[in-house]
Amino acid sequence: MLRPKIPTNPMPTGIVTPPVVIEPTTVVQHPVAPTPMPVAPAPARPTVQLTPGAVLALVGGGTAVVLVVGAVLISMLLAVAITAASLAICALVIRSLITADAKRR
Repeated sequence: MLRPKIPTNPMPTGIVTPPVVIEPTTVVQHPVAPTPMPVAPAPARPTVQLTPGAVLALVGGGTAVVLVVGAVLISMLLAVAITAASLAICALVIRSLITADAKRR
């Protein structure tokens, strides 16, 4: 009842062309180029030359970065402290309201 049907491969119809024969090509080797002569190394010198103006600019930039990062961190700490204080005050007010309501009953 439930037997799979295997399809049969029909014979090709129409004109069938034979496979194309590929002939091998010859490999031509090129002559090897001579190795170049080694170049004399450049004289050793420091890669970064700091002038007094560059040093002053680096110190000023570093100071500015430290001040900005410090201001951001202090403002975040202050925001957390204010939030904590306001939550503590709210908790005290709610607790006093609950105890005052319980005493009146």
